[in-house]
Amino acid sequence: MYVNSSLLQTILFYVVTTLAWGSTWYAIKFQFGNVAPALSIGYRFAIASLILFGWCFLKDVNLRFSKKSHLLFLLQGIFLFCLNYFFAYEAAIYISSGINAVIFSIVLIFNMLNSFLFYRLPINSKFISGALLGIIGICFIFWPQINALNLSNDSLRGMLFSLFGAASASWGTMISMRNQKHHLPVMQTNAYAMGYGALLTLLLAFIEGHSLTFDWTFPYVLSLLYLSIVGSVIAFGCYLTLVGQIGPVKASYIMLITPIVALIISTFLEQFQWEQHVIWGVGLISLGNLIILGKKMPSLKKVR
Repeated sequence: MYVNSSLLQTILFYVVTTLAWGSTWYAIKFQFGNVAPALSIGYRFAIASLILFGWCFLKDVNLRFSKKSHLLFLLQGIFLFCLNYFFAYEAAIYISSGINAVIFSIVLIFNMLNSFLFYRLPINSKFISGALLGIIGICFIFWPQINALNLSNDSLRGMLFSLFGAASASWGTMISMRNQKHHLPVMQTNAYAMGYGALLTLLLAFIEGHSLTFDWTFPYVLSLLYLSIVGSVIAFGCYLTLVGQIGPVKASYIMLITPIVALIISTFLEQFQWEQHVIWGVGLISLGNLIILGKKMPSLKKVR
């Protein structure tokens, strides 16, 4: 008796992406300090791009694409590997990480709407109810920060940045879906898109007035490598493959589960306390996940 191999791959990619992005929340903390956030983002995706190009050369895969394909790589890089993170980091200057996570969870709604607008994928009650439960769950987890939110000009600016980040992530996901539908390979696409995204983010850093600096301390370098390899090469490779396999709505629910993984890690490394509102939030997110992923899965097959 065995499970369908495509189902196993989907489950594996789902778990790997969740664990990878859930752990990056802790790693990102070591990126703040002596280096401007935009520079750190640029370094992250530059390293990731170089690793992917190295893999492509070792595997001797095709790296020659049309100008139209490169335009799509550029667009994916702009939205998914540049503006997405640039806006999220800018938002972190004005609002807490919890508020940022709550607003960014709206990416699930954006993906639902954009999937309908661009690909005519149906929006059914199961997706809507699962998404709403997940977003409410995120609100439960970060309720103390929501309750303490002061709607000052800075807070509103931060919330707007976070919303732009969520919208950018969704548009980047839609472009990736389009690329896969036209048989552009994920690895090569990510290699170019991350390279373009890195260059554009570094350009934004220079526009902001930051000089090219680097932090050679062990925590910064180690966290940067972790974010580049695990958080970018591996996680985005798995996530965007899932977008092509199970659709952007189901795949994007990962972004609601990663805070749970982050909280589990924080429990062991930072003595995070699981209060009642957190437990309720985790329960709601888990229920929403079950509803969205509740489509009948391939049946087990028996072999002799």
